[in-house]
Amino acid sequence: MIARNHTIISKLSKPLLITLKKNMSNQNSLQIKRGYSCSLEPAQAVNELYQAIYQPNISLIIFYCSPKYNLEQLATALHESFTGINIIGCTTAGEITPVGYLNGSITGVSLAAEDFTAMTMRIDNLQDFHIEQGQALTHKFLAQFLALDKAKTFAFLLVDGLSMKEEIVSSVLYNALDGISLFGGSAGDGFNFQQTFIYHEGAFHRDCALLTLIQTEYPFTTFKTEHFTGSDKKAVITAVIPEQRLVQEINGTSAALEYADLIGVDVTELNPAIYAKHPLVIKVGGHYYVRSVMFANEDYSLTFASTIDEGLVVSIATVGDLVTDLTQLFDRIRNDMGEPVLVLGCDCLFRYKEIEEKGLFPAINDIMCKNNVIGFSTYGEQFNAMHINQTFTGVAIGKKV
Repeated sequence: MIARNHTIISKLSKPLLITLKKNMSNQNSLQIKRGYSCSLEPAQAVNELYQAIYQPNISLIIFYCSPKYNLEQLATALHESFTGINIIGCTTAGEITPVGYLNGSITGVSLAAEDFTAMTMRIDNLQDFHIEQGQALTHKFLAQFLALDKAKTFAFLLVDGLSMKEEIVSSVLYNALDGISLFGGSAGDGFNFQQTFIYHEGAFHRDCALLTLIQTEYPFTTFKTEHFTGSDKKAVITAVIPEQRLVQEINGTSAALEYADLIGVDVTELNPAIYAKHPLVIKVGGHYYVRSVMFANEDYSLTFASTIDEGLVVSIATVGDLVTDLTQLFDRIRNDMGEPVLVLGCDCLFRYKEIEEKGLFPAINDIMCKNNVIGFSTYGEQFNAMHINQTFTGVAIGKKV
């Protein structure tokens, strides 16, 4: 089913706060199951996923699916196969599976109640989302989580990738979470940019966000990484429509024309591969954050994947080595907490495009598989209070000591 709900609501999943006696002989074995299916026939795909990830006493299932599926049929099959289980997911611009990156698949992971306590809240009608509402919903949500230990809890956010509300949603929710680390991603639609969907309670929804709290005794660390820094090619954003993430002028000139000139190409050459190679970056608090162009418009304005304000100074990014950056990230994680038994990752679609253009899939897939990554290519990423682009965010979960 694809839901059409225009009421602001908070949905709390019910059968999740389960405490089970641990099997002491198995207390160091993380109860997770990962799987995927390349079948585009919904019932077969869900059956193959079910066979791979079902286990007794599931606390949470997270899945990511290609927008190529018939989502009505997929929702029905998921609901029938995983009745009574908190299962969340979204459409993608590519899937990160147990065998690496795929495009045209469904992948997922189940977490057992022995090791995880999870609860999910849905916020509908993001177009009317406001600060006070988000704060109130989050405080109410936290109160529902029994015996909450913030030091052992992280937050996972999924957002409609075409809502253009990620900035306010991530900022408000993170601040209301009062110290709980947050990461997440924006649902995708390949390179179509037409419609993106979030799955919750048996149906696919639009214009909504899911906030999931996951508490565990296992060590974990949230992270973000990108392989871009600034350059001496700087520019000023001189005309914008912020609510549309639309930049009309850069340096007083039509945005697409000036952007093309800054990166040394003709405006007619602008395409997703060019955007992936030449994002803009801003510097905040000594750190660079990427602002990606999504597409150029007929009037030579540029639509971005994040809000950019008038008067902001940006620079054309200096591109580093993606493979090296990713390798160094997982080296740091392994040094801090040992081998990750699961990584939930949110990776920008323009990183996927760069990997494709540079022929890096063998190297990147090897890294992802060795580190047990399940994730998806997004329309944007969230890390704590920030909505960002061309970044890899996530949580790495290690073995219990």
